[in-house]
Amino acid sequence: MNATIENNYRYHSPQPGQPEKYEAIRSKAKELAYLIDEMAPNSREKSLASTKLEEAVMWANASIARNT
Repeated sequence: MNATIENNYRYHSPQPGQPEKYEAIRSKAKELAYLIDEMAPNSREKSLASTKLEEAVMWANASIARNT
């Protein structure tokens, strides 16, 4: 049994303090998303920036869920 695989593919119920961390990350990312939306012209690159920002939030929150 591989502990990393087991951890990555199991449900991680929120632990005390985690929801606040998730919200702080989402809040800052949302600020950046609005800045990108205002400043960057509509383009493939802008769409990619938005997608990558969403991915960054997802992976940061996964780090909290999987490692605390």
